[in-house]
Amino acid sequence: MTRATGWGAAAVAVAVAAAAGVAGYWFGQRGQGHEAPPAAIAQPARPAQPATIAQPAPPAPPDKGAGGEQRRVLYYRNPMGLPDTSPVPKKDPMGMDYIPVYEGGEAPAAPADGLTISTEKIQKLGVRTEAVVARRLEQLVRAVGRVEVDERRVYAVAPKFEGWVERLHVNATGQPVAKGQALFEAYSPELVSAQHEYLIALQGAQALKDAAPQAQAGMRQLAESALQRLKNWDVSDEQIAALASTGQAKRTVTFRSPASGIVMEKGAVQGMRFMAGESLYRIADLSSVWVLADVFEQDIGLLALGARVKVKINAYPDKTFAGAVTYIYPTLKAETRTATIRLELGNAGGLLKPAMFAQVEIPVAGKGVAMVIPTSAVIDSGTRQIALVQLDGGRFEPRELRLGARSETHVEVLSGLSEGERVVVAANFLIDAESNLRAAVRGADPVASPAANPAAAMPDAPPSPVRAPPPKPRAPAQVGHEVIGVLDAIDEKAGEVSVAHGPVASLRWPAMTMDFALANPALVAGLKPGTRVAMEIVERKPGEWVVTRMRALQGPAAGPAAAGAAAPPGR
Repeated sequence: MTRATGWGAAAVAVAVAAAAGVAGYWFGQRGQGHEAPPAAIAQPARPAQPATIAQPAPPAPPDKGAGGEQRRVLYYRNPMGLPDTSPVPKKDPMGMDYIPVYEGGEAPAAPADGLTISTEKIQKLGVRTEAVVARRLEQLVRAVGRVEVDERRVYAVAPKFEGWVERLHVNATGQPVAKGQALFEAYSPELVSAQHEYLIALQGAQALKDAAPQAQAGMRQLAESALQRLKNWDVSDEQIAALASTGQAKRTVTFRSPASGIVMEKGAVQGMRFMAGESLYRIADLSSVWVLADVFEQDIGLLALGARVKVKINAYPDKTFAGAVTYIYPTLKAETRTATIRLELGNAGGLLKPAMFAQVEIPVAGKGVAMVIPTSAVIDSGTRQIALVQLDGGRFEPRELRLGARSETHVEVLSGLSEGERVVVAANFLIDAESNLRAAVRGADPVASPAANPAAAMPDAPPSPVRAPPPKPRAPAQVGHEVIGVLDAIDEKAGEVSVAHGPVASLRWPAMTMDFALANPALVAGLKPGTRVAMEIVERKPGEWVVTRMRALQGPAAGPAAAGAAAPPGR
């Protein structure tokens, strides 16, 4: 009996010591900053086991996965991909929620496929969206060209006999002439001889009017042959009629302009001798001209004969000339990979002059209805194209696109979007931030990657009975920086401000005056140059700083040195 009582007392002493050890270990774990979640505290106590006692409390309550199973949150990572984690939910300096990383390296389906941004931040950044619509994509083919003379309206004045220029009536290149206007008078012995032959034939026919029919027919044939010879030498009907009426051969013959136009070339000089077929004048009718434009190879298939075009000339920037495509040349220039097209333009006022430089725009209708989005909605990384789709609750989901034809303002979407979805067309540095986009699209997680966590790459490995504690939180990388300065200038059209600011300790900047882009033009509403302001800036891309918040401060504007001496404003 005494021995049994002694053994019982010893057992009680051992149990009390074990309980004290468990309690001491639990309080020690609390002192190290690993607290159990509320759900774990509310659970009933379980029998003490060595493996269970050695496990630290999880940093966050479990969550349910896509199949309904509960998954434990290991920690929360920075949404911008920065090396910063947190054991509890939090927001970064830009107002974006940290992304949970679950046990096994998987994230829940909802947050992993997009970005979540607060409504206040969306308004501050000036985010704008437009719906995906189905319509015919109007394209615009651009080309450069030059004004040329219409080849069908060029005339050459070249006598068909040898002679001398006796007198010039038009003696300047570029002089306008009218159809039938006298150009020059020419003397030719052959022409004078032909006139005499014609007069003799006419007199012979008159003398033989009472002779035998055969004699009359022979004389008439001789007169007609002499007349045809004069006509072949381009002697006008008026000159032939005057010759027949007067009966006197003229020493010279007058050459007249065959059409109205401009003298492009003048080879005639008074007193010069010319040979048969030599061009003495070249006259061009410029009432209608050509524009020869060079179109790139990939745009040739979009063009068609009769397409209307718009032509701009550097000499007349306020005028637009209308024309049409009349011919597409069948050859391609190997050096420039361009094909030449011919446009016809009216030139009633004579404004278009040969050799002028022309800028050609040819509207081309798409082949059918297509899904289109604004070109500003596409983020092109060089290897793929992405658009941010607006979802419910301030979420934005990145979508990879396959694009087709483009116009000046829109682009065809072959796959990746559906009609009615809204895409971001203006989000300032949010859509331009490469690190933010990479974190959202690729789900970058350096801690949960197989390289950083070899155990995650071995699913068949037995689980360790002792769980490793989550990584210690690091100091978050500062994204926004507070700056105090004086507004030097405001350019609302360009969306920029010039600020003379004081030293910025977080960036190690000295006091200076520099330009900043505005995330939203409304930030400077009501502000004027000379106002002392406090603002928050972020770096959108290397070397480009954007103002995301600005407010006026009370007190005199004494320059950057004085501005920097004040304490930074609270957020």
